[in-house]
Amino acid sequence: MDDFNGKRLLILGLARQGKALARFAAEHGAAVTISDLRPSSTLTDSLNDLQDWDIEFVLGEHPMSLLEKADLLAISGGVPLDAPLVKEARARHIPLTNDSQEFIKRSPTAVIGITGSAGKTTTTALVGLMGQFSGRRTWVGGNIGRPLIADLDKMERSDIVVQELSSFQLEIWQQSPPVAAVLNITPNHLDRHKTMAAYINAKANILRRQSADDIAVLSADDAGAMALRPLAQGHIRYFSLTKPIIDGAFVHEDHIWLRNGKETAVCPASAVQLRGQHNLSNVLAAVTLADSAGIPIEAIRRGIREFSGVEHRLELVREHNGVRYINDSIATAPERTLAALNAFDEPIILLAGGRDKEMVWDAWAETVKSQARHVILFGDLADLLMEKLSQAGMKQLTRVDTLAEATAAAAGTAVSGDIVLLSPGGTSFDAFTDFAERGEKFRELVNAL
Repeated sequence: MDDFNGKRLLILGLARQGKALARFAAEHGAAVTISDLRPSSTLTDSLNDLQDWDIEFVLGEHPMSLLEKADLLAISGGVPLDAPLVKEARARHIPLTNDSQEFIKRSPTAVIGITGSAGKTTTTALVGLMGQFSGRRTWVGGNIGRPLIADLDKMERSDIVVQELSSFQLEIWQQSPPVAAVLNITPNHLDRHKTMAAYINAKANILRRQSADDIAVLSADDAGAMALRPLAQGHIRYFSLTKPIIDGAFVHEDHIWLRNGKETAVCPASAVQLRGQHNLSNVLAAVTLADSAGIPIEAIRRGIREFSGVEHRLELVREHNGVRYINDSIATAPERTLAALNAFDEPIILLAGGRDKEMVWDAWAETVKSQARHVILFGDLADLLMEKLSQAGMKQLTRVDTLAEATAAAAGTAVSGDIVLLSPGGTSFDAFTDFAERGEKFRELVNAL
């Protein structure tokens, strides 16, 4: 762990991941500089968090002169590869890294890595719960929760590590986890990656550098995931909602089954507390991953039965006057909204909007027209989605500016038996720092009704 000793590490971005890497690197002998485009007046808490370490801060700008004293450049998830300083670093052959890659290089135990366009967090959390129920100390992090590098010095070989990985993290990775899953690949983050080819190329790094002893877990139901099969150098396992799997997990006659040289009935599909076929698919992925990591079937079963989901993902906020209010703020792409709509048979009032990621909305509009009885649009996307839905023939439309107005309009429209579903389809960045803040605001608004 002393390979940071004497290195000059430049970190772009003073957020959760940048702070964790800065602490770790400074503790292990690196000369650390952190640069953030925000001024110091907005970073007081972060600066206070790092006051006990000998770290240099350059705030309000990313001057090119920073590269003159950098052996390694670490970029936070929000920093694109086409940022001028990053482009210049690559031109000077300064290696790029991030906290998640520095963690996996040093992890004392095999890492279970999980990526996909949707379902990453649910699957990661469920595998983590299964690991805990196995009796082994289990660490869950990466793109969610606490950065894993913050706890690296406490980890032991017998532990289990479950790491959620986004395309932003993976696009510069030079290593792959020993157990790696691709849940699905659908258009996402095209505002950042520009093309689907670039987005897929980033995701593919989770498999690209596996060895012959490693395990890749893929959805047999998803064409995008299956297209990555040629990259897997080791053993491939699958999961499927629709077909029997020779090695992996599948559903047959309303039961979840696992095949790993023998066939085991895991539990009835009805034991899954999460709504929607997409969540059942996430459970199958978790079963296959947990089994691949040596987690016993008893712990897998208990995890399925006790897991009630992750906040902001089809989360029941409240039932009020016979109307159920569902928080699915995590839906930042049209496909995620469509999966949410498919989870309900009841009449739906959909709250949609936010900011666009240069996504295609035509198929979204056609499905929304057939599955929602009323749509309330808000945020930067409202006008575009109003146009798409009107072209599709949707009549019951309301346009407002804010989430607060959308929630109030939904409450005034809903009747007993309805579902009011916040599943925006767009990002939160037009009005909130992230999807979690948006979901928390929705909770607050609903609970105040």
